[in-house]
Amino acid sequence: MVETAQERPAPKPAGYAALIERYNLDAIPNWHQSKVTASGIHRVNARENVVEEIYPLKYWPGETLGNHLEFALKYDGTNLAILARLFQQLEAEELLDYVQSKPTGKYARRLWFLYEFLTGKTLPLDDLTRGNYVDLLEPDAYYTVLPARPIRRQRINDNLLGDRRFCPTIRRTAMLRSLETADLPARCQRIVSRYDPALLKRALGYLYAKETKSSFAIEQIHPSSTRTERFVALLQLAEQEDFCRKAQLVEVQNRIVDARFREADYRATQNFVGETVAWQKEHIHFVSPGPIDLPDLMEGLLASHQRMETGHVPAVMQAAAVAYGFVFLHPFEDGNGRIHRFLIHNVLARRGFTPKGVMFPISATMLENAADYDASLEAFSRQLMPLIEHTLDASGRLIVHNDTAVWYRYIDMTPQAEALFRFIEQTIDTELAPELAFLANYDATKKALQEIVDMPDRQIDLFIRFCLQNKGRLAARKRTTHFDYLSAAEIRAMEQALQSEFGGKKD
Repeated sequence: MVETAQERPAPKPAGYAALIERYNLDAIPNWHQSKVTASGIHRVNARENVVEEIYPLKYWPGETLGNHLEFALKYDGTNLAILARLFQQLEAEELLDYVQSKPTGKYARRLWFLYEFLTGKTLPLDDLTRGNYVDLLEPDAYYTVLPARPIRRQRINDNLLGDRRFCPTIRRTAMLRSLETADLPARCQRIVSRYDPALLKRALGYLYAKETKSSFAIEQIHPSSTRTERFVALLQLAEQEDFCRKAQLVEVQNRIVDARFREADYRATQNFVGETVAWQKEHIHFVSPGPIDLPDLMEGLLASHQRMETGHVPAVMQAAAVAYGFVFLHPFEDGNGRIHRFLIHNVLARRGFTPKGVMFPISATMLENAADYDASLEAFSRQLMPLIEHTLDASGRLIVHNDTAVWYRYIDMTPQAEALFRFIEQTIDTELAPELAFLANYDATKKALQEIVDMPDRQIDLFIRFCLQNKGRLAARKRTTHFDYLSAAEIRAMEQALQSEFGGKKD
């Protein structure tokens, strides 16, 4: 008898998907979700930020907790947030039975370590005295610190990016591997090496101003000249000082916000990001961690920064984890977004990713690609929000009713790292390189025009500006109002010189 599609049993969840279902866990879905089918077909279905893999029946792990935990680590990866929620809920004896059944198995040892790491509790087991040390995270699959911290109890090499208070993970995706191979610092250095120091200095002033303007513009803020100057001065310090310390973060916040909203410490109230959509109705986009959890989370973030700094984690991964981690924790009432973007510069500059004396106006790229920037933030916030039980009272005060700290402690930052790498690449190619080329062409044009007509600098600058606004030609009205003293032959020669330096007529 031929089995029909209607009669065929549906694939059964395995690994994290099975554990979430069995223990009724509130969870941000894992990026990789596994199912096992009786049909014998192995297939992969990729959709937005999730890969669903269907395995044939021979992969079915079994029915026990240990079976699915081991399957999860093998095929779904290491999801600290789901494991933390699971370990909060299950009876320790369930895990103990599994570990005792495979006391020297690498997956049992990893889960034993992770249980104690995530819960702060100790299983009633003696320290191991034999067996090789195994890496907690597979370095081929994750970005890890090096050297790892050897844990004698389980004979585990702890190569995580953080500790129990805050520990992001970043997977070595094909995209990140490819971007690392592109060697963006070397590409940037080749671009910079074409120009003399005087021109680079002029360009840097423009890039500081553009980054400042763009960072404020992302938040639709029009700063005063004083606030602009303070932010530029801050950017100039990015390669000199490590700002990932509490005192320095408070100082940065005080520099960049309106004086009335300066803070002496992390916030003591619950905040959120939202917008008014109707009378007394807010659409909440993001809820930050509660103030009671914030000090511990921020200490963890800063400790993670130090661990990555000394642990040879690639600079872009560190910058993504620190900067996006900061904005997700939202430690101040005001200024979080600008500090988040400043921290990107701070990490990249201090790690030597950015050539000395050069600054990438990454905020300009984020502003130009606002949908991509929003998507990098929403990759976390969109999945977080269904797990936050909250209400708004009549005064607009948001109240969170459940314990949410675990979701901020253990974030998969892979989407943010990919986004930041793309922003950096675009910034080098569409902001830095064109600006340096423009200044070089501008200088050459000025010199050529002065050889045709010895005019004051201000007049030459005006001539160039008008021509660039009009496809390389001086408009008749501009000629009449500003350059009536030039002959037709002089104007033609000057236009040709400009077009030659700028590669033809400008749009």
